[in-house]
Amino acid sequence: MTQPMKAQNARIKIDVDRIVGEVDSLIYGNFLEHLGRAVYSGAYDPDSPLADEDGFRKDVIQAAKDLNVTQLRYPGGNFVSNYHWQDGVGSDRVPRMELAWGRLESNEFGTNEFMQFTNKIGAKPYFAVNMGTGTMTEAQRWVEYTNVEEGPYYAELRKKHGYEEPWNIKYWSLGNEMDGFWQIGHLNAEDYAKKARETAKVMQLTDPAISLIAAGASNFRPDANPMHWNRVVLEELKNVVDYLALHIYVGNPDNNYYNFLSTPLVLEERTELVEGLIREIMSRADRGDRPSIKIAWDEWNVWYRARAGESMSGERALEERYNLEDALVVAGFLNAFVRNADIVKMANMAQLVNVIAPMYTNENDMFKQTIYYPLQLFSEHTYGTALDVYVDSETYDTERFFVGLGESQTQQSDVPYLDVSASYKDNGEVIINVVNRHKDKAITTDIISQKGKFTGGFKVYEVNGPDVKAQNNFEETNVETEEKSSIQADGSKVTYSFPAHSYTLIKGKITTD
Repeated sequence: MTQPMKAQNARIKIDVDRIVGEVDSLIYGNFLEHLGRAVYSGAYDPDSPLADEDGFRKDVIQAAKDLNVTQLRYPGGNFVSNYHWQDGVGSDRVPRMELAWGRLESNEFGTNEFMQFTNKIGAKPYFAVNMGTGTMTEAQRWVEYTNVEEGPYYAELRKKHGYEEPWNIKYWSLGNEMDGFWQIGHLNAEDYAKKARETAKVMQLTDPAISLIAAGASNFRPDANPMHWNRVVLEELKNVVDYLALHIYVGNPDNNYYNFLSTPLVLEERTELVEGLIREIMSRADRGDRPSIKIAWDEWNVWYRARAGESMSGERALEERYNLEDALVVAGFLNAFVRNADIVKMANMAQLVNVIAPMYTNENDMFKQTIYYPLQLFSEHTYGTALDVYVDSETYDTERFFVGLGESQTQQSDVPYLDVSASYKDNGEVIINVVNRHKDKAITTDIISQKGKFTGGFKVYEVNGPDVKAQNNFEETNVETEEKSSIQADGSKVTYSFPAHSYTLIKGKITTD
């Protein structure tokens, strides 16, 4: 139940000496899976009048560049657990039954097409290997094909296919959601960890420069034991991998706005639990000069409307249409990543286009969904050192609710109406991200610098709309980023009123001399 607001101002205290860690640009990653219209009719559509000379949608490329996508995960997702990469290279492409999402996979788009697309949008590639029906030899050969310059068979095969230089793919995940019973080739923790260790061995022997991501727990149903999975995997792979991948999808099936707006706190709780486990296990690791294992939230988003029945498979699978409250939850996730910048070093919104995505196309047009705008603001501005911010605002308690489909219920207490993160750069620039979760009231807030003072004009950007259910479509844009009047600052405090149901980014300078 929501609580009445008190008369005094809320407070946000910024101290540039209270450092969390460096914000890694890889948290602004995305995901492209062979699923629904994500690849075909999304990123790749050679028959479209909007396609470039290589068959890629020019409007999608430009929107992805404007989104500042730093790295792009491929080819799945559930799809990868029955994907054999050699089907999608060369001139003789092999059509296959696609078992994860129930469609025919032509394999017209494969490794080299993905790399062309990734280069066009300016992102780094992140590949997942098949740990379901695939073998360690198949994974090793993929690394050889993409990363070895010349000599062995698969490096020479790439050159035969017209790609003289290696792609030098750094990031590779050892499967996807292998703890889930829904995954093709599902394994228990012990069997997955052993298979992953041996697969990692041959991949790293092929290219020692790669970074590996282990599949962490994704199954949070009542009968699952996700922390057991994480412990077994980390213990076995503690000297081998660089990241542990975690996944979360949230929704609002009960139409309870305040429950829904609190869901990023569940991600934060899971982050803290896994961080503690990593610290414990790293005390027994022998990693040489390599840094400790970090967390990659390499699938996250709002997903619940298109998550049952016919919407789960076929040519138009998972086509979620987003509103303002979804965008506020996305901003909350990004705040959580920044607040945990010491351990969260990679993240991937799932996915890029059409499938639970920030952009949506038809044959002749594209529009940006509501969730596009907070991700764009964060990825454009929020870098540097994440700060441990003090927030004093009114709070509310949630009812019991399900975070995701089939998961155990949870309940949140003392959820602050103001959800805040901040970062600070060496040039004195400070970036403050604020979600006002209150559905009806603006919150007047004193923003206080505890070391140094605010100076000059502060730019203000706001994502908002007429109501929390407002959506965008091809004909109209109801939710987008608006640059507001700047704030003039000269001292240790500025006051700003954050509108109801809004996400605001404030950018200015702190002088500490």
